Amino acid sequence: MNKKDVTDIKISKKKKTFPILDRFKEYLDKYNRTYKMPVEYDDLERTEDLYPIVDDEGNDTLWCTALYSQFDMEEIYSGLIELYLVLKSDGNLEKGHHLSVDSVDCCVFGNSKPFRIKIRNILNDNHDYFYVKKADASRVYGLELEHLLSPNYINFLVYKDTLVEDHISGIPGDMYLDKYKDPNQDLIRLSKEFVKFNERCFLRLLGDQRSYNFLVELTPDFDKMQYRIRSIDFDQQSYEGNIKMYKPQFFKENYPYVKMVLNLLHRDSIEQYKIEERSLMAKRILVEQYRLIKLMNVMKKEPLSLQFKIDELKLSLYEEVKDKDFKLCDTMGEILEVGLKFVLRNYQTGYQ
Repeated sequence: MNKKDVTDIKISKKKKTFPILDRFKEYLDKYNRTYKMPVEYDDLERTEDLYPIVDDEGNDTLWCTALYSQFDMEEIYSGLIELYLVLKSDGNLEKGHHLSVDSVDCCVFGNSKPFRIKIRNILNDNHDYFYVKKADASRVYGLELEHLLSPNYINFLVYKDTLVEDHISGIPGDMYLDKYKDPNQDLIRLSKEFVKFNERCFLRLLGDQRSYNFLVELTPDFDKMQYRIRSIDFDQQSYEGNIKMYKPQFFKENYPYVKMVLNLLHRDSIEQYKIEERSLMAKRILVEQYRLIKLMNVMKKEPLSLQFKIDELKLSLYEEVKDKDFKLCDTMGEILEVGLKFVLRNYQTGYQ
């Protein structure tokens, strides 16, 4: 990790979307990732009006509150409560009489154009969120790989062209260092976590992790605060050909984190934390190997990118690690499979 690494990486303005094919649907169904939804993404687009949402300082948040006709609202809100109960609980509608839809917001930024649903418990005024998005195959593969290969539990459902995602709690990465300064925070631990997050994204080929695409999750421990950096955007799973796209350290938006790492961590410590993350991922691969094999068997039959991007990435990875198997890959799934085998092989033989 070096100051010279930080650059302005050019990414695809409009990422190509890929449908969820039947073989992937069969995998998702096998692992309880599907549900026949009463409300789909297209239903939420039947808005009558949109009102911009601003933050406490009057700045545009890129979110708008969606308003519906009375007829549509009753149908849509009832379906959203059912989706919430299925996502969060056992789907028993009789248990949802005390729940109401507080708001439906839509985002005008990004590829997925998500709807954010706020569900309120009218008995105690507690609320929770979930999201409804277009079900792009790249995004769904990204979610499933996050669930299998990261320390994070991921909860989502798919039906036709609709994806429902659970809310991930945390402080947006682009806001944390500026607005959430705590005199008791441990920046060395946060630096360590950024190194591990950087390595984790690269190993599983999750791209475009700029600071507004990840969260900082804080957990109080008995002596100090623990930090976890979590992705909230999986659109760029195994899509771009530029190898730097998969290393958050190269984005100019992440320079405050890179600067923090360079100021606080010795080079030997950085290398130690990278090896720790590779080892942890290898252990996850071993634990989830049967499910992961099924996923890879499906994923490597799909291109999930453009051919010139696939060719660029496989040659870049070959130059990076000198594994000739990368040169034989024809799809992004094959590239990822070779990469994960490389991680596992090095863990089992010992990193040299």
